Amino acid sequence: MEYLDLHGNSFNGVIPSSIASLKGLTHLDLSLNNLFGTIPTDLQSLSFLTYLNLSFNNLEGKVPIEGVFKNASAISIAGDHNHLCGGISELNLAACPATIVLRRNKHHNLKQVVIIICVIVCFLLFSTPVLCYWIKKRKRPSFLSSSKSSIFQLPMVSYKLLHHATEGFSTNNLIGFGSFGSVYKGFLQSEQKFVAIKVMNMETNEANKSFIAECNALKFMRHRNLAKILTCCSSIDFKGNDFKALVFEYMANGSLEKWLQPCGESIEDQSDPLELAQRLNILIDVANALHYLHYECEQPIIHCDLKPSNVLLDDHMVGHVTDFGLARLLTDSNQQSSTIGLKGTIGYSPPEYGIGSQASMQGDTYSFGILALEMLSGKRPTEEMFKDGENLHHYVNMAYSNNLLEIVDSTLFTNQIQRRSTEEESIIENVIIILPKEETCVFSLTRIALACSMESPNERMNIKDVIRELNLSRSAFLHGEI
Repeated sequence: MEYLDLHGNSFNGVIPSSIASLKGLTHLDLSLNNLFGTIPTDLQSLSFLTYLNLSFNNLEGKVPIEGVFKNASAISIAGDHNHLCGGISELNLAACPATIVLRRNKHHNLKQVVIIICVIVCFLLFSTPVLCYWIKKRKRPSFLSSSKSSIFQLPMVSYKLLHHATEGFSTNNLIGFGSFGSVYKGFLQSEQKFVAIKVMNMETNEANKSFIAECNALKFMRHRNLAKILTCCSSIDFKGNDFKALVFEYMANGSLEKWLQPCGESIEDQSDPLELAQRLNILIDVANALHYLHYECEQPIIHCDLKPSNVLLDDHMVGHVTDFGLARLLTDSNQQSSTIGLKGTIGYSPPEYGIGSQASMQGDTYSFGILALEMLSGKRPTEEMFKDGENLHHYVNMAYSNNLLEIVDSTLFTNQIQRRSTEEESIIENVIIILPKEETCVFSLTRIALACSMESPNERMNIKDVIRELNLSRSAFLHGEI
């Protein structure tokens, strides 16, 4: 075994030294558990180990200095600094208390040495239980509270830490907002990394319910296409007001909405448009996330608010679904969940939710279909042109057979040339060259998007079939490049 990731499982106990028997181990992550005791020195013998994460446990004692412990960048012990000591100088840990060493010399005879040893042993026998009890009861540093949410098994960071990470929740760090709260970019000094901090707007009646719903959903989930939760905070601010926040991995490329609708940005700040291949990959990422939520979670989850602003893109332009404030858990007895109080987002929410129908997998599929149509057409479902019964699905469906390529987003296609108009030499126009493989792919994706966004839930394509069809489209598109 080379890769062992056990983080965030609420394991209790000491780190077993038997892990050292996994001689081929290169990656070991035991962070975000309830492990206590010392770090086994046997881990030094893992000669191939290049990454070791022991952060946010209750470890104490001396940090080894050999093997992987020689490299400060290869190990992480955040959250345990006040309990650990020693280690290499780059870790900036306190020196370990000096041990008492008894040495025999010419001034002490053997009898005196034996007496001293007996006194020390007796002292340790009586004081060790008291010391252990005191250590367990001792308050942990404010950086990481030992309290845990009864609904969300992650260590909760303090308000002070998040306040510092965001420079007092400065508007300069505000990267997004919604009906239930705002999202700030923050920097955790201990981890030396940027994070996204979703601060709930506690002035709204639904904020606490949204926080609980998101916690309930997130505790079930681990998938590469879902935004990764790091920790949370449920506390009070410096004014004594309730404060709740969720901390996620920071996605450097922002939301999909920013790429599809770059309004409000200067020309210099606007990124290059997403190419057809990138949009296809992102659609597959989102579909994989929905498949996981619907069929692979311990308890099936309905997202209920899928839209471009709730899809984040990482450094590699991989899509991650986020914002589970409206999520619903499905029971075993049926595949629906109540939508009482569910609002969703106009344009992306399925029509049946507006008349009180229950949340369902088909509802998420509808939202996915509308998202896909927006990615292909470049038009929001809420634009002024969509009124009096007209909607994005109908608009694209009417053009599908005859003039689809006239209504799709022209930035999908990478082959564009500039030429001078034949009428006036001073006018330059863009000429789009659509390759056959691009045309085939656009028609295929549009067909899938229309099948997902049918008005009747029973007529919508199943997400399993969506993934299969999308992968076939990608294979055909890539084959056309050969």
